[in-house]
Amino acid sequence: MILPRVAGHAAGLPGEELPAYVYDLAALTGHAAEVRAALPPETELYYAAKANPAPELLQALAPHVSGFEVASGGELAHVRKAVPGLPLAFGGPGKTEPELRLALDLGTERIHVESESELRLLAALAAERPGGAPVDILLRVNLPVSEGDGASRDGHGELAGAALAMGGRPSPFGLDPRRAEACLPLLRGTRLRLRGIHAHLASGLPAPALLAVAARVTAWARELDTRHGLGLDEVNVGGGMAVDYARPHTRFDWAAYGAGLAALAAAHPGYTLRIEPGRALTAHCGWYVTEVLDVRHSHGEAFAVVRGGTHHMRTPAAKGHDHPFTVLSVDTWERPWPRPAALDEPVTLSGQLCTPKDVLARAVPVAELRAGDRIAFAMAGAYAWNISHHEFLMHPAPSFRFLP
Repeated sequence: MILPRVAGHAAGLPGEELPAYVYDLAALTGHAAEVRAALPPETELYYAAKANPAPELLQALAPHVSGFEVASGGELAHVRKAVPGLPLAFGGPGKTEPELRLALDLGTERIHVESESELRLLAALAAERPGGAPVDILLRVNLPVSEGDGASRDGHGELAGAALAMGGRPSPFGLDPRRAEACLPLLRGTRLRLRGIHAHLASGLPAPALLAVAARVTAWARELDTRHGLGLDEVNVGGGMAVDYARPHTRFDWAAYGAGLAALAAAHPGYTLRIEPGRALTAHCGWYVTEVLDVRHSHGEAFAVVRGGTHHMRTPAAKGHDHPFTVLSVDTWERPWPRPAALDEPVTLSGQLCTPKDVLARAVPVAELRAGDRIAFAMAGAYAWNISHHEFLMHPAPSFRFLP
């Protein structure tokens, strides 16, 4: 569950630097290279920066991706600065006028338009600028889930078991198909150039389900394109590759997914397919390392209170799971009193916050866990520090280590 060099580094960290995020950049680049090799050469691989925007990770990924997907003006400026040489795709359901102006200022390569109002605003802003190249856009479409796809609202089919549904049902994300079609006349006479369709319906799906969704999206784009003679050349089928925190040794089946995308591309010549994974690229390269402050028993149950908590790593609270971890034993105990410990029993790992929701793992069996031991939480490379409520109770921030 933990790489030997990460375990060695975690064990050697000075106590005052805990908690710490430790990222293995060699593991990240190796994984990214494997993903890229599994995909058809013509498929574009964008990294969704929202998963983890650390500049060190972005720069490590840069040689293996086609570009980056961003979802705010802050991410636009941040990613453009960190990796200036690669294209950006700007998505998000609530783009402000200053953000769209920034996107135009930075020459953002693709803007994913999510509503008619946003389309009108972007067209007006583009018209203010004298000369220059057209502004390339994709229309984000929220395709309905239908019985014909085997992805019905009764919980069966392609979207069944999705960790997070972004579409296929009423949603603030994207355009209903009929509204997307109504946008087409609005493009006439503007400096906006429609390049294709974007759809991201769900996250946390296995390869067969994602391929079924991709096929549905591409077929819909082809039908729209043919009917209106649009000359589209891109279909972005989003991300959402499953990451299983209950089985940290498993990985998304990139080989099967790549083979399916190759078949899909062959069935739709002339279209560039683009995907936007986030969590599935970076989750496994990071660890949240901390120490056990105390072990106590309450009404027959064991609790280990660790330094830090969900204000540093909100992932288990956000997803409602027990986060996988490894105990790194520390034999030294310099206190003059007995060392608190849990022996061969289930232990709940909680943090320093004054709330019962500050739980990282609940009732997980351990052989031995003592005050002063260190804990390395795996799969902390995505949606961890960057989505956490850092300022609650004003505890200090963790440190960050990047192993080359």
